[in-house]
Amino acid sequence: MAQLVDAKSSQNASYANSISIPVLATAQQVFAQLTLSTAGATEPLNTLMTGTLTVQLPLLPVATSITITIVRGTNLSDLAIYSVRENLTLSVLGPQVISFTASDYNVPIPGNGQLTYTAFISANVLGTVRVGPESFNATTYSGAIQ
Repeated sequence: MAQLVDAKSSQNASYANSISIPVLATAQQVFAQLTLSTAGATEPLNTLMTGTLTVQLPLLPVATSITITIVRGTNLSDLAIYSVRENLTLSVLGPQVISFTASDYNVPIPGNGQLTYTAFISANVLGTVRVGPESFNATTYSGAIQ
């Protein structure tokens, strides 16, 4: 039977249009990171994640895609456990919400007792802007999930 180990949220922006952060087209940038404690856990660990972020097309709308990548760790070179590419809708000039659900199963317990996940974002063109809200949530369980 699965036992709850820890749950965390990374809330960068709680409200619509509460931030204005350009999305890089040259590299992936961090938009969320959280660390879960694994104290008292038994293997296997299983982590369930959800997230949402809101972006807006460049002022001169062009075909734009957003890439979201989640790694187990802190660097883009760490183990990627989820990636998605979303094409924004050109006919929507206002904010567009991207939501996702990811899972990481059979995770070994880290030696330091801390399980970190980092979420990255990039765009294929300059001018795309993160406008909020943004939220990244993770819950880790020990034992088998049935």
